[in-house]
Amino acid sequence: MEFVFRILRSDPQGEPPPAFRDYRYATDEKKSVLEALMEIRDEQDPTLAFRYSCREAVCGSCAVAIDGRPGLACRTMLQSLGTPRVLLEPLPGFEVQKDLVVNMEPFFEAYRKVEPFISPGGAPPEKGCRIEEREMDRVYPFINCILCGCCHSACPVVSRDERYLGPAALAKLYRFLADPRDRRPLDRWSPVSTETGAWGCHKVFRCNEVCPKEVRPADGIAALRRRLVVEKFLRFFRLRR
Repeated sequence: MEFVFRILRSDPQGEPPPAFRDYRYATDEKKSVLEALMEIRDEQDPTLAFRYSCREAVCGSCAVAIDGRPGLACRTMLQSLGTPRVLLEPLPGFEVQKDLVVNMEPFFEAYRKVEPFISPGGAPPEKGCRIEEREMDRVYPFINCILCGCCHSACPVVSRDERYLGPAALAKLYRFLADPRDRRPLDRWSPVSTETGAWGCHKVFRCNEVCPKEVRPADGIAALRRRLVVEKFLRFFRLRR
């Protein structure tokens, strides 16, 4: 089968303005979009820039917009697209560095702001933390996030307000707050209780639709909001007593 890849080429450091360029690609085998890109680069245009690493949907590096929808190039099979024309663009909402490569630093800056690690709030127990399986049930759905940026790119709030932390960072925060080993005090995570944090989500659910690992970040944000309300109520109640 023959495919036509229409790829948005751009180089902010160069003179030519951004423009689409077509590449013909033929294969009789089942190939992913990433495999096709690698062959196009090796056989047709060595200047084509794109990012990848593991090629197994673990690292999230190869996220691009495929036919207008954010997704992983390594996980998207050509035959699943249902059309011989493949439109590839860099992830929207990010600064383009070259071709399909974008600057992910704002995404990871938001991620770092939520302190994405377990904070036990003291010395760990001598024999470690023993956790029941049922206690981790609410955590497991959010562990699979690979920080690919697809949800961040698809979020309409991010596109309007660059200060918004984004669905990946907020869902990852809930992953740790829901972990029974985390004991961080309210004042450590209440700064996300703002319009650029947990309350900025408009519940459009685009993040859930595009997540390649079915993490459902919007569900994590909703759960985070509930935790914020409960914790503030309990704190108010304790102060009144």
